[in-house]
Amino acid sequence: MSWDWFKRNWMSTGFVAGLFLLAVTPLFAADVGRPFLLVFLQLPIYMLHQLEEHAGDRFRRYLNETMAGGREALTTPAVVLINVGGVWGVDLAAIYLARFAALGFGLIAVYLTLVNAIVHIVSALGQRRYNPGLATAIVLFLPVGIAALVSVSGQTGVTATQHGIGLGIAILIHVAIAVHVKRRAAQLATA
Repeated sequence: MSWDWFKRNWMSTGFVAGLFLLAVTPLFAADVGRPFLLVFLQLPIYMLHQLEEHAGDRFRRYLNETMAGGREALTTPAVVLINVGGVWGVDLAAIYLARFAALGFGLIAVYLTLVNAIVHIVSALGQRRYNPGLATAIVLFLPVGIAALVSVSGQTGVTATQHGIGLGIAILIHVAIAVHVKRRAAQLATA
């Protein structure tokens, strides 16, 4: 597999991986409990969302159009890094932390999903138009994310600090993307 192939197809491979993760979920669901299960589900639902969002390079083109005046402020390598490292990697770390450190650290994955849903919805309302990823943000992220937030929050030992860490990381990732795009757009405008 080449880097060029992966840059074009990462969201499709993620979609298939997400389906496989959902397919194996019933094998362990009863053993891990509802709160952890809902934390785990954040990763495969995000992978399904990414196909709607990124297939055909939709989101990169949309963001460059709406935030960068048509300039290529968000590049394909940046999209791959953000989504594979900043979503798959962060969610995987959150799942491991929830399982082996403290369940409340699973809120990192939960808030990442919920913040992304809010960004999609607010953007759609503000621009009065569809944005790539909006449908799965509404249909998957809101119900599964809210269920996870309620379920994890109701567990003994889940702290306000863990909520703060989860929400803070989610916001930081989304702000970093916006800052990156704005900074690159400004550089490209002056070049």
